Amino acid sequence: MDPIFAKRMETLGTETAFEVLAKAKALEKQGKDVVHLEIGEPDFDTPKNIKDAATKALNSGFTHYTPSAGMPELRQAIAGYISKTRKLDVVPEEVVVTPGGKPIMFYSILALVNPGDEVMYPNPGFPIYESLINFVDAKPVPIPLKEENDFSLDPEYLKQKITKKTKMIIINSPENPTGGVLNRDDLKVIADCVADRKDVYVLADEIYSRIIYEGKHESITQFPGMKEKTILLDGFSKTYAMTGWRLGYGIMNKELALKCAQLMTNSNSCTSTFTQLAGVEALNGPQTEPERMVAEFKKRREVIVAGLNNIKGITCKKPHGAFYVFPNITGTGMDCRKLGDHLLYNAGVAVLPGTSFGKYGEGYLRLSFANSIENIKKALDRIAKGLEKR
Repeated sequence: MDPIFAKRMETLGTETAFEVLAKAKALEKQGKDVVHLEIGEPDFDTPKNIKDAATKALNSGFTHYTPSAGMPELRQAIAGYISKTRKLDVVPEEVVVTPGGKPIMFYSILALVNPGDEVMYPNPGFPIYESLINFVDAKPVPIPLKEENDFSLDPEYLKQKITKKTKMIIINSPENPTGGVLNRDDLKVIADCVADRKDVYVLADEIYSRIIYEGKHESITQFPGMKEKTILLDGFSKTYAMTGWRLGYGIMNKELALKCAQLMTNSNSCTSTFTQLAGVEALNGPQTEPERMVAEFKKRREVIVAGLNNIKGITCKKPHGAFYVFPNITGTGMDCRKLGDHLLYNAGVAVLPGTSFGKYGEGYLRLSFANSIENIKKALDRIAKGLEKR
């Protein structure tokens, strides 16, 4: 007998990256060589000092429950880190630790957004934003990120689209999938739009804040009154190559932090204890490995951008942050999904179609350069030859 699912399950989306990864793995089992540029995770190992801290914690018996909002040691370390990097006065009571960054998205939307409310979000953007907005029966309002604006937001468009029903604005900088970065002027426009609205929150996804190539990372929390109105999402997955450790956190006002901790209690109970202690070491220990990783990503960026711009039918802007390029493929004459499939099955290169990140992603592909320069060059050669053989 087929199960009868709740109606809300029809609105829940997914991440195409994992679907394409599964297809690529299936091809590899058949003996096909595939270059993986689809998955968004650093190809570096977690730094040794962090792994050693986790091992020590395990051997010392840190294998039991912790407070739902996180261990005091980690909340204190995060509060100190955010205070220093964002020039804020953050206390541990404003920190909620979660197994990865996604729960912060989920809990914030569950705690603040009612059915019928409007939530603005970047498009193309991380697909889970729109998925969760639909899941709570709110109205998704996309903010188009256009290539001609360097994949940044259009301030006038934002002003036109914000309404009395707007409850949340989601921003992501540096951004997945475009590598675009919001500058101080962009962020001030958003802050000005919500400054006088007590009922509007900003969810600032800053998970790539340490992976930036020009200038410095800017946070919307720098503007007067925005700390109380912002849920700042960050974590360890990208900066410290800890995607499989599932360790993230949110910074928010104390009242909302209590509600998010309550949601943690009702869903995950708590984040893994020894993982949290590894997080303390990540923040307080040496930062040479993350810095080396970003320097290597910058080298790879130069290779992949130059290589894509040398392929007929493709143009590619240089991303300012994260580890993705979002090349324009309209010159190939193919839509992005057909081209993505063609490159996977006929050229042995796994990439993501731009529409995996929303309707404004048509005409683009997302390629992750979290892979070796050798493999990136191999992929570029295969893409060029694959387009010639259509």
